[in-house]
Amino acid sequence: MATKSLHDAPKTRSPGSIAHSRAATQGQWGRAWEVDWFSLASVLCLLLFAPLLVYYFVMACDQYSCSLTAPALDVATGRTRLSDIWARTPSVTKEAAQLYVLWVTFQVLLYVALPDFCHKFLPGYVGGVQEGAVTPAGVVNKYNINGLQAWLITHLVWLANAHCLAWFSPTIIFDNWIPLLWCANGLGYAVSTFAMIKGYFFPTCAEDCKFTGNFFYNYMMGVEFNPRIGKWFDFKLFFNGRPGIVAWTLINLSFAAKQRELHGQVTNAMVLVNVLQAIYVLDFFWNEAWYLKTIDICHDHFGWYRGWGDCVWLPYLYTLQGLYLVYHPVQLSTPYAAGVLLLGLLGYYIFRMANHQKDLFRRTDGRCLIWGRKPKVIECVYTSADGQKHRSKLLVSGFWGVARHLNYTGDLMGSLAYCLACGGGHLLPYFYVLYFTALLV
Repeated sequence: MATKSLHDAPKTRSPGSIAHSRAATQGQWGRAWEVDWFSLASVLCLLLFAPLLVYYFVMACDQYSCSLTAPALDVATGRTRLSDIWARTPSVTKEAAQLYVLWVTFQVLLYVALPDFCHKFLPGYVGGVQEGAVTPAGVVNKYNINGLQAWLITHLVWLANAHCLAWFSPTIIFDNWIPLLWCANGLGYAVSTFAMIKGYFFPTCAEDCKFTGNFFYNYMMGVEFNPRIGKWFDFKLFFNGRPGIVAWTLINLSFAAKQRELHGQVTNAMVLVNVLQAIYVLDFFWNEAWYLKTIDICHDHFGWYRGWGDCVWLPYLYTLQGLYLVYHPVQLSTPYAAGVLLLGLLGYYIFRMANHQKDLFRRTDGRCLIWGRKPKVIECVYTSADGQKHRSKLLVSGFWGVARHLNYTGDLMGSLAYCLACGGGHLLPYFYVLYFTALLV
């Protein structure tokens, strides 16, 4: 999203906000101080159409067997009305609301109340209390890294229920999929609105807030840099990973259970989607401490973009392949399935190793081996917004000597593998790779 970054402090000050003279020397972390017309138009389009897009995809599967063109054609030709489509859409139910509240509460408790113990017995895993990057105001936040532990406990409970306890049906997520959508929207809008109000009136760190004077941009992109409640509940870290990403693999398992219930078997395509996306999710939680150094945490503020996006966009659009396979069970030939698996694993390998090489190079200041050799480096000198000169090193060995951001290429290969597992019957399961390509480019 194009933004107009200005070195000056914001012209519009907010009640209870920052307006400190230090703002001019803080650099341009994160979103803009002021909004150009293109950024505002983009924000308004996302606020208006992103929720409609999610609803359209889910509705298309529920009412039109995952066809993206059939609903539009029916409305355009007069065979149905928008009011008819809406009338056929399941509304929120008491069961779905209770389920969603229980789910979010469980994840909050796992996040704030249970110290991480995985780092004590898993070699190479970094968990427990970790420090984040320095914020523009000079704050170094501490984080309770226990996402892997939360994922493991959650899935152990799920498996125990499926095989022993029988507290609920494994298909419970699919059976309440659209009612849960309304619950997820409720949380997404509630937390985004609360974060906006908090940023104006009782921010965690006033010097790390940004105000543009435009309500819609502030709401979308966020006011506070690191909104927190208490010592440990960090909005960005929690909503980036929990409840959405922990739920990702559970949603896929529920879809697989529903496919078995409806069709008598779990197809190899569904197995591939579950396995490849589980690898991606586990990689995220295994590297959660590393994630503290990424753009998401180091630059983005917390607004609707992250609050609603992590509650609704991620769990509902990143799981379209599994949802599609419930309605259209695909059994792939062995060579085709092997090719999809190979593509997904190769993509993951490139994604992970390219990131590892960059991280190793940065941590050792280049005193390391990349592909068994001393890394090649371009020495860089640049001047920051405050007039200070800095030196940096650009890695041009290993994957970073083949192409810039080959980690994105690996990510896209994995994304394509998820989609190819669904065959070529419909466009809907391919939305993920199309969206991800646009996002990364």
